[in-house]
Amino acid sequence: MLAATMRVANDLDLAEECVQEAYAAALQSWARDGIPDNPEAWLTTTARRRALDAIRRERTLRSKLPLLVEPEETVEDAAMDEAQDEEPPDDEVADERLRLIFTCCHPALAQEAQVALTLRLVCGVPTPDVAKAFLVSESTMAARITRAKKKISGARIPFRVPHGAELPDRLRSVLAVIHLLFTVGHTAPSGADLMRADLADRALHLARMLRELMPDEPEVAGLLALLLVTDARRKARVDASGRLVRLPDQDRSLWDSAAIAEADGLIVAGLRTGRLGRYVVQAAISALYADAPTYAETDWGQIVELYDRLLEIWPSPVVALNRAVALAMVAGPEIALAEVELLDLPGYHYLPAVRGDLLRRLGREEEARAAYAEALNLAGNEAEREFLAEQLAA
Repeated sequence: MLAATMRVANDLDLAEECVQEAYAAALQSWARDGIPDNPEAWLTTTARRRALDAIRRERTLRSKLPLLVEPEETVEDAAMDEAQDEEPPDDEVADERLRLIFTCCHPALAQEAQVALTLRLVCGVPTPDVAKAFLVSESTMAARITRAKKKISGARIPFRVPHGAELPDRLRSVLAVIHLLFTVGHTAPSGADLMRADLADRALHLARMLRELMPDEPEVAGLLALLLVTDARRKARVDASGRLVRLPDQDRSLWDSAAIAEADGLIVAGLRTGRLGRYVVQAAISALYADAPTYAETDWGQIVELYDRLLEIWPSPVVALNRAVALAMVAGPEIALAEVELLDLPGYHYLPAVRGDLLRRLGREEEARAAYAEALNLAGNEAEREFLAEQLAA
């Protein structure tokens, strides 16, 4: 809805306001007249009409100001009249969403602002969850999003998918947005459920659309492969009661073998290009977990080597933490713990969780309890909190 309205409004604040007004109108109209046959189309059309009305009001106001008189009827007015009666088809709305992502990921914005704004506006991720994804406070993230919206408006950034030479400048941010959206869906930062399947599905859909747009870009294929192979474990990640099931304990017969096979094909093609980016390498790591017959038969040595390569491409403490988990399986928990102790990730609950697991395996129970307690205090997802509480009790 927001993306389709933005196409008409060409202003993020106005588009957001019109979408909110459409929901408010629905609460009154639907209670009185009943829910329409196509609620989504009703809401989208109402929001677009509100945007058109707002633009007309602004134009009328300007026409009455000295030296700014405009003709009563212009070609643009006629086009707006036509658009007002037009309901966008579903495929157009899907395309508009990708268009809005590219608008939010304009190089005029700082990359963190690009990703945060897109997650909030395009993907519907609440500001507190966006803040958690970036390990900053909610107020800091809200201010960052507001500044980014003002920058788009002030710089008159066009609402369109860029062409040709413009694409590479925005691709890195677009890939980061889709990956982070999937991450938020794969393990929700807050709430009762471990996953938000709607966000994961949306990320997969956007990754496929981007693949169609840029079929020769290895990193686009790498991202799609990473999402496919990671999402393949969806049905096995929680039990019937919604409790988290660790990777070693998952029923691998529940994994989506077709998704894993599709990912493997994309990864092999990406590796053959020799243009290794972070998503191709991440996908290759995830594929090693997925392709192993059992957890014990995982090729941990090769995973550590791939993490070493990933750290060269994308130096990140989160990558280093994930590498330490694999390193513990190769060199033992003591060596892995020494690596973990060097990392600084304030507010990132997986750091004390991994530290607690390594300390437990070393028999340092008091320190392990303290680490699990810290992780439990930081975690916001109830399924993860329940798992951490069980580890702490054990």
